[in-house]
Amino acid sequence: MKKILQILISGLCISVMQACDSGFDKMNINPIALTAVNPAYQLNTTIVNSAPVYGNLSYETTIVKQMITPFSGQGSAANFNQDNRGVTSGNWNTYYRSIIKELADVVAKTKDDPARTNLYNMARIWKSYAFMVLSDTYGNIPYTEAGSGFLAGITTPAYDNQEAIYNDILTELDAASNALDASKAAVSSDVLYGGDVLKWKKLGNSLLLRAAMRLSKINPAKAAEYVAKAVAGGVMQSNQDNAVIRHTASFTNPVGSSLNGGQSAFYYLDDEFVTYLSANNDPRLASIAVRYVGAQSGADQVEAKANRSVAVQIGMPQGYDNTTISADVAAKKLASLWDYSQLDRTRMAALTAPSFLVTYAQTQLLLAEAVLRKWATGDAAAFYSEGIKAHMQQFAMYGASTAIADAAASAYVTAHPLRAGKELEDINTQYWVASFLIGPEAFANFRRSGFPVLKPNPYPGSDLKTEPFIRRLTYTDAELNVNHDNVQKAIAVQGPDLLDTRVWWDKK
Repeated sequence: MKKILQILISGLCISVMQACDSGFDKMNINPIALTAVNPAYQLNTTIVNSAPVYGNLSYETTIVKQMITPFSGQGSAANFNQDNRGVTSGNWNTYYRSIIKELADVVAKTKDDPARTNLYNMARIWKSYAFMVLSDTYGNIPYTEAGSGFLAGITTPAYDNQEAIYNDILTELDAASNALDASKAAVSSDVLYGGDVLKWKKLGNSLLLRAAMRLSKINPAKAAEYVAKAVAGGVMQSNQDNAVIRHTASFTNPVGSSLNGGQSAFYYLDDEFVTYLSANNDPRLASIAVRYVGAQSGADQVEAKANRSVAVQIGMPQGYDNTTISADVAAKKLASLWDYSQLDRTRMAALTAPSFLVTYAQTQLLLAEAVLRKWATGDAAAFYSEGIKAHMQQFAMYGASTAIADAAASAYVTAHPLRAGKELEDINTQYWVASFLIGPEAFANFRRSGFPVLKPNPYPGSDLKTEPFIRRLTYTDAELNVNHDNVQKAIAVQGPDLLDTRVWWDKK
């Protein structure tokens, strides 16, 4: 009887196990989970994630002396010419670890799909943009094998020389821009241009112009060749062509989010930036700046103390920390360090303020320089004036209180013509202003052109060894550990992993 009972129990257990196992795989699959991601949405993700973030203020925007913080701690960076790997990693983490990975996937998914040829070429253009930011920031980086972790199992990608990277970026932008076809399926979900292929084509050629001009010091012949291709292909024609991210309450401006949050009292407009705009009666200063007159602390920076008049704006000088700045505070008869001018967080740094990435204004100024160098035809002075006007007109996108009247823009242009013998300085100084809040581009063009003429940050104890200004940002500690051998090979070719090592196109 006992044996029979054991047999019955065993049979019952087997039956139960078989019944439970039946359909077990299906039961453990989430019926609403994504099994595939639409590559058009992946492209959108990379575009919106390209908006300049707060970290750009710590290095790029400070290096070119547009903004400054006197505070030390975890955010110590270009304000003290220090190599802070926790901050230099910002562009790497944003672009390499996220954006490039997604774009590599989009390109792989769409490359052989005739129905998605426009999406494929849009992704190639944005991938080139992302790689320009990365390579301009660090120099030699993974390129050929980048983003191949999931696609090819390459977890320690080799580093490419920047010369090879730029050669391929030029080729990619030229080919992708030419391959865009308005007669084929549009990517209507595109967050940048709503699927307007012609606007994407103009963006691609404007980026091609930008990339070509990067070579002005290192390879003028190649620069001239690709400037001609960009112009022939058709660059941006108005502010309607700007590559701009329009933020909403659901997707706020990253810089605005920080400056309207815990970092609201940390950053100030740099003295050289304010002085340049003020000395030239530039109407943009009235749209950019606010000063909380008499503020004794960050908590004291309230609207009741806000003064947006150009006459009262005072920029903060570099070379001080939050203790030593007291000497300048006393000399200027300010209430405290919180009394200097700031970027207005209710307007240009509002939560819903747009983020500009590539603009018609920048493109016009680059064309002015290209004509001056005889790499393009046209009137350099006309391109120069149009670039200034376009940037001033761009301010209307921040809101009515920031808009600059056409009469004010015209008056400024009339009073500031392109000066004979100083054309390169004039053009690239205006490019500096036109690239305000676009940290990576302002930093790159400052190194390429040598303008504007700025005074080095005099803060004592600088980590710089051979240069008066930071020339690149350093590799991340994570990359130095995980991809050690390839990073060391890159360093052996490029030079020491220091802030003052120049990238390939930044020829001395």
